[in-house]
Amino acid sequence: MSYEETMSELESHGTEQNQKIYRRHGASDPLFGVSFKNLRAMAKRIGKDHALATKLWASGNYDARMLATLTADPATMSSRDLDTWVKSIEDYATTDVFAASVVKHTKHAEKKMLAWKKSKRELTAEAGWQLLSHLALDGVYTAKQLEPFIEEIEARIGKADNRVRHAMNNALIAIGGVNDSLARKAKAAAKRIGKVEVDHGETSCKTPAAGPYIDKIRARAKAKKKAAPAKKKPAKKRRVSTRPARGR
Repeated sequence: MSYEETMSELESHGTEQNQKIYRRHGASDPLFGVSFKNLRAMAKRIGKDHALATKLWASGNYDARMLATLTADPATMSSRDLDTWVKSIEDYATTDVFAASVVKHTKHAEKKMLAWKKSKRELTAEAGWQLLSHLALDGVYTAKQLEPFIEEIEARIGKADNRVRHAMNNALIAIGGVNDSLARKAKAAAKRIGKVEVDHGETSCKTPAAGPYIDKIRARAKAKKKAAPAKKKPAKKRRVSTRPARGR
C-alpha cells in the first residue's frame, strides 16, 4: 500500500467516539479515531514495511503512528531512529505501544532502557521503564541482574513524574512476577513504597497495587506450569547384541 492509500483507509475507519476516547487518554490532533481492531487488520495486510512506517510516523497523525509501530521493522531500526521516534512522542498510549511493539524487539532494547529511564523528559523515561517490564518478563535478565532495579524503583518512584511513576510500578510488578524470590523482594519494596498515586485524567484507568498483582502473576505462572503436560522420558533404546549367533 502507498502512503496516500494507507492514510485514506485510516481516515475511512475513524469514528468521533474513538476520537473522544483517545483524547481522554492524551492523544492530540491530528487523529482519525481508528480502533485497534482495524489497525491490527491493516497491519496484517501490510506486513513489515519500514519505508511506509517511517512516513506514517513522520505524519504526526496519532492513528498513523500507531500503525507505524505495528508495521515498522525492528531489525531495521537504528539507535538514532529509536531516539528520534521517542523524542517526538506526545502521549502515553503511543509510548507504551512503541516500547512493546518496536523497541523491545530491536538489538538496542537494553541500551535504550538503561538510557531512557534516566531521562528528564517524562514520556521518554516512561518508555524506558516500560521497556524494563517487557525485558524482565521476556527473560532477558537473570534474577540477580533484576534485583538492583527493585532498589532503584523504591528510591526514585516517590519523586518521579506522573506517567513515570505508573511505568515504574509496572516494572516492579513485572520483576516480581519472574520468580518467587523476586516476588518477595518486590512485594517488600512495594509495601515500603505505599500507594502509588498517578493522575489518569478523565479515564477510568488505575495504577494497580503491586503486591496483590504480583501474587496474581505468580499464581497464574504456577497454575500454567502445573497444567502443562509432563515431558515424557525418552524410551530406553533396546540393546542389540553384535555377537554372531551360535550355530546349533
